[in-house]
Amino acid sequence: MLKMKMDSRSLRSFSALLLFLQFCSCLSDGDQKSRPNFVLMMVDDLGIGDIGCYGNTTIRTPNIDRLASDGVKLTHHLSAAPLCTPSRTAFMTGRYALRAGMGSTGRVQVILFLAGSGGLPPNETTFAKLLQKQGYSTGIVGKWHLGVNCESRSDLCHHPNNHGFDFFYGLPFTLFVDCAVGAGSGVLLDYQEMLLNSCKLLLVCVLTLLALRGSGLLYASWRLLLLLSTAAAICFLLWFVPFGLLRVWNCVLMRNGEVVEQPMNLQTLNSRLMKEAEQFMERHRDGPFLLFLSFPQVHTPLLVTEGFAGKSRHGLYGDNVEEVDWMVGRVVDTIDKLGLTEKTLLYFTSDHGGGIEEGPSGGWNGIYRGGKAMGGWDGGIRVPGIFRWPGRLAAGREVAEPTSLMDVFPTVVKLAGGELPKDRLLDGHDLMPLLEGSSSRSQHEFMFHYCGMYLNAVRWHPQNSSSIYKVVFFSPVFSPEGSSGCFSTGVCMCHTPHVTYHTPPLVFRISSDPSERVPLTERTEPRVPEVLQRVKHAVEEHRRSLTPTEMQLTWRKTLWRPWLQPCCGTFPYCTCTEEEHTHTMMDEDAHTH
Repeated sequence: MLKMKMDSRSLRSFSALLLFLQFCSCLSDGDQKSRPNFVLMMVDDLGIGDIGCYGNTTIRTPNIDRLASDGVKLTHHLSAAPLCTPSRTAFMTGRYALRAGMGSTGRVQVILFLAGSGGLPPNETTFAKLLQKQGYSTGIVGKWHLGVNCESRSDLCHHPNNHGFDFFYGLPFTLFVDCAVGAGSGVLLDYQEMLLNSCKLLLVCVLTLLALRGSGLLYASWRLLLLLSTAAAICFLLWFVPFGLLRVWNCVLMRNGEVVEQPMNLQTLNSRLMKEAEQFMERHRDGPFLLFLSFPQVHTPLLVTEGFAGKSRHGLYGDNVEEVDWMVGRVVDTIDKLGLTEKTLLYFTSDHGGGIEEGPSGGWNGIYRGGKAMGGWDGGIRVPGIFRWPGRLAAGREVAEPTSLMDVFPTVVKLAGGELPKDRLLDGHDLMPLLEGSSSRSQHEFMFHYCGMYLNAVRWHPQNSSSIYKVVFFSPVFSPEGSSGCFSTGVCMCHTPHVTYHTPPLVFRISSDPSERVPLTERTEPRVPEVLQRVKHAVEEHRRSLTPTEMQLTWRKTLWRPWLQPCCGTFPYCTCTEEEHTHTMMDEDAHTH
């Protein structure tokens, strides 16, 4: 009898345990299903005026326009920097780029060589790292441009795989002019010219001395001729190795930490990127997943793709924008076909505005002043911002409050059920109250706009006011004089003598003068002294929040180092196609087994 009672009690206890475990499993499954997937799409160098839903009437962008009509469109969305590397740093970390040392005090404002040692520091926390901890599958397809190695060719300290991404397929660098055969070069052109002229001068000296020696007019020792010839050869190598082979060194395609194509084939690049993005979503359809689709377009060189070339009314640039729109449509279609429409938050943006110096090959920034690399002028930092999440976000809403690319970090981390870092200051804010309409007010009272490491402008949105003011401390010096950009240098710079400081600073009311055409005076706006005073105090408080950190964009960390160069073969014989690489890997696997 006693044994039967014990068995009965054991059975009841076991049944209760099973019910408890089933209850926990249900909670876990429910939590898993309640967390959305994320597809974050970022275009490179796209002007806000290039898209139909932001006012363009000559370039067709039906898929992006539909994304906006089905979701929420931000009309005062801002990048944290007007150039790729610092803007993407801020996007990834939710913090101004200078907090990670990813700003510049001189000429080098972005990563210029894949084999430099600078990049996103390993101790920085990206939203991908935090989503990994929440069980998300994380992937990036496309452009990175935040560095690769620190001390050796294989340490991958700055690589996406070391910053929270399980999967990477794409460009560890960026799409540069050098990547297109015959398009010229876009890296340190004046330094290249100086080196080549020095080499030519040395060669002329050698040839002249040889001629004079041969004619008997002047005696030049063979030792001197050998010395000058050696100097000319070294000079040529100093140019040719880092600059003459830039297409091989920088234009690389990687799968995770392995180079699969070098140099990359631009004609098939987009089709391969889209295939990888679609396959990633299909592999992880049971979720949750995060995909960062970082388009290499519409950065120059503009791609010539069959099916799009010559189709737009805006030349080759318009062709590229329309191709990006088609790619966005494929992403949306994939999500919808997988039945993930209401389970996926889609986001579309650009890393900064279009480059004025590119002319017809650059983007249009609409009504906004300035462009890429021009510090805090809105043309270089006002970007599209579109969120779609059917069932959660109301379709067709517009939000005119100031928001930032840095806001994506806390937004996705909170939605994923993660905790925001407590060991560092974040500059971004959760966007969901604005997107859902539960709040009509941005949490950004002050926004700080940097040109390199220099504070260029401050935006102030006073509490209990619809006004938005902007204080500008300096402006770029355009060249040639009277032009609308920095055409002589190719890109605007942030340090003297390339800027003009304003005393007192310029003050604009962005809310009524978004083009920043008419600076305010005390006569036209009695609040100007208050604006300057409040901004001064905000800047002082902001600077107190900054802590010293190692600078990543110095000459020492930027210049090419052969021992850091990613290579698909035995250095320096770094050439391969993805097809050849795949066959080689298959043969090695077959041999191993």
